[in-house]
Amino acid sequence: MKMKHFIFLLSLFFILITTFSSSNSTIVSHDERAITINGQRRILISGSIHYPRSTSDMWPDLINKAKDGGLDAIETYVFWNVHEPARRQYDFSGNLDLVRFIKTIHAAGLYSVLRIGPYVCAEWNYGGFPVWLHNMPNMKFRTVNSGFMNEMQNFTTKIVNMMKEENLFSSQGGPIILAQIENEYGNVISSYGAEGKAYIDWCANMANSLDIGVPWLMCQQPHAPAPMIETCNGFYCDQYKPSNPSSPKMWTENWTGWFKNWGGKHPYRTAEDLAYSVARFFQTGGTFQNYYMYHGGTNFGRVAGGPYITTSYDYHAPLDEFGNLNQPKWGHLKQLHTLLKSMEKPLTYGNISTIDLGNSVTATVYATNEGSSCFIGNVNATADALVNFKGKDYNVPAWSVSVLPDCDKEAYNTARVNTQTSIMTQDSREPEKLEWSWRPEFERKTILKGSGDLIAKGLVDQKDVTNDASDYLWYMTRVHLDKKDPLWSRNMTLRVHSNAHVLHAYVNGKYVGNQIVKDNKFDYGFEKKVNHLVHGTNHISLLSVSVGLQNYGAFFETGPTGINGPVKLVGYKGDETIEKDLSAHKWDYKIGLNGFNHKLFSTKSVGHQTHHLKWSTEKLPADRMLTWYKANFKAPLGKDPVIVDFNGLGKGEAWINGQSIGRYWPSFNSSDDGCTEECDYRGEYGSDKCAFMCGKPTQRWYHVPRSFLNETGHNTITLFEEMGGDPTMVNFKTVVIGTVCARAHEHNKVELSCNNRPISAVKFASFGNPSGHCGSFTVGTCEGANDAAKIIAKECVGKPNCSMNVSSHVFGSKLDCGDSPKRLFVEIEC
Repeated sequence: MKMKHFIFLLSLFFILITTFSSSNSTIVSHDERAITINGQRRILISGSIHYPRSTSDMWPDLINKAKDGGLDAIETYVFWNVHEPARRQYDFSGNLDLVRFIKTIHAAGLYSVLRIGPYVCAEWNYGGFPVWLHNMPNMKFRTVNSGFMNEMQNFTTKIVNMMKEENLFSSQGGPIILAQIENEYGNVISSYGAEGKAYIDWCANMANSLDIGVPWLMCQQPHAPAPMIETCNGFYCDQYKPSNPSSPKMWTENWTGWFKNWGGKHPYRTAEDLAYSVARFFQTGGTFQNYYMYHGGTNFGRVAGGPYITTSYDYHAPLDEFGNLNQPKWGHLKQLHTLLKSMEKPLTYGNISTIDLGNSVTATVYATNEGSSCFIGNVNATADALVNFKGKDYNVPAWSVSVLPDCDKEAYNTARVNTQTSIMTQDSREPEKLEWSWRPEFERKTILKGSGDLIAKGLVDQKDVTNDASDYLWYMTRVHLDKKDPLWSRNMTLRVHSNAHVLHAYVNGKYVGNQIVKDNKFDYGFEKKVNHLVHGTNHISLLSVSVGLQNYGAFFETGPTGINGPVKLVGYKGDETIEKDLSAHKWDYKIGLNGFNHKLFSTKSVGHQTHHLKWSTEKLPADRMLTWYKANFKAPLGKDPVIVDFNGLGKGEAWINGQSIGRYWPSFNSSDDGCTEECDYRGEYGSDKCAFMCGKPTQRWYHVPRSFLNETGHNTITLFEEMGGDPTMVNFKTVVIGTVCARAHEHNKVELSCNNRPISAVKFASFGNPSGHCGSFTVGTCEGANDAAKIIAKECVGKPNCSMNVSSHVFGSKLDCGDSPKRLFVEIEC
């Protein structure tokens, strides 16, 4: 009887557990109109935040700001190469703790979209693939290849099982409502022929077999195999229609800006154009939209792909690299999100009708029995439109969309920004003077005698040797010359055919020169005169440097890295040329540099000095290549984001308390042309449109997360300077709001915020028809009778934030500006 009673109780327990689990589960599906959650069609607005591009301490704040901005979901890739850096050796610690990240999203009450890939592109090193995968026998990526498919399935299954074990899929009561397999394969599938089609079918079947209980996505994959849902990526997806009529119109990547390349300008996408793209998408039947990126963050360590993608991955996202609100983009989109969510029922269930109002202007009506919602879109890039719709006149600026939640009154127009513009600045406190110590990188025998880790006949690809354990690989060989050698009496050069992103050359321990790739010419010839060859044995030492591995394109894994040859000594005499090819010689290879191998960036390195690792404080050198520098500093006070200014340095990598904050290269300036003073949001955006910072370093300031710092006591910064620079110019600052500007139309509310710092002064305020840009506002031809500056100063100065209604009653009731809409322009100091 006791056993029967025990079995009964055990059965009851499992019934209760099953009932509890199912009662908390969320049923996610879709029809031709929208993603459905528990049977209801939904308008879903998502944003990408990549957990490794921030820190676990930053995640709650980033996610809550995304929620405050009107998002329903957070989308992230899963980054294979950092989670499995060596085959079957996994890392999910620190900012790689994917489970913790998903749980943080859940705790905030948001959904999650998990893009497993595991190819991610993402401007991430090697597209997210581990280099050990490339070095497996007979390996081919992203096609019918048993080795690749086995490894891809193993990692995908591991991630799915991790999520299942923590009940993180919505079918288990968790936040994950959608998952993605592969990524943008439709862009390259034609290059793989029939095997490409077979591979993508296999991906779909493999993913479906994992039984996650939520739909799978395939972005940029026309005619995606069932039951995958295809989606769109791009700057605009309003004209996109899914190939499968039973799939909803979904946009997995609305590019909020663009990434930066070393030597490139700063890209900029306006709030007006981004909002226009979103409103147009929902006007034309879209129901799911994701911002790529909502927070871009930082490429810590060596994770930036490329080649030549910067450490900053700000992406001009609504949350900047440091987690601050990027205003007006964040606020302008928030207002749009609020309206779209208020229109959810008509947009997902309403009958759709479109009215051509002429001159590229269309009105779209979403009608239900309970009511209607409308859009009026003007796709003309130059001409504003005055249109009559349902008996009322509406002024719709060029390249804008007006949103009428009740089809009667315009509540929002994408071109009319009523949100403040925040101008971020670095604090002006006196920088701390850092006391530096230094030491050279290499022992002379490394490049003089060719002492390496392995020997091979001929030249090898850098990826094959390093397994991406380092950016650096020495290629070293010997060549014997005597007086009878035909080369000897000639003018000689060293000629190298290379795919190294940066090449440094030494002959007999003396520096010959370097070559830096510019203008994306990664296949090049290097040739420099050598006049210090000797009779007997000569040592040729070439240092190949990679700056992020290729992350995009068909067969991108096959692209060469390093020195692929030939390598020759060339003698010139008159019109006669003689070449001595060294390519087939025996070559010594040394992976990495001594300082990296001895972990000179570690906080423990000072306490474990040996003679050859000794740091010196004497005769601090500047502009010295291959040199390590170290200094202690105090953490800046407060909670504001911390940055370090590397102006004056050349190229290298930096660590704070032993943690890499990424590669730096402030000596690499962008070109002098291609920038504009004025940015016209009208017309299609591209990554070169509205670029700025011409002729200046692509990246000068580098993010130091607060969690990397000891708030009390000393901190250590370590630099490896490859090209030569002056460390005495390095200093730490914090990022704060310096100036706030606002332009608000009448009948709106102006909200001003200095982000917990007090508003100190009102520099400009005018109500009427003022003009100009932040920092150069001017009074227009009509202005309210009341002193706007005094009104705002009385309400706002001394407070961290304030708000006011913009109306003639407040700022001048007798104001007549004719046909011009009345506006308030404000500039304040924080």
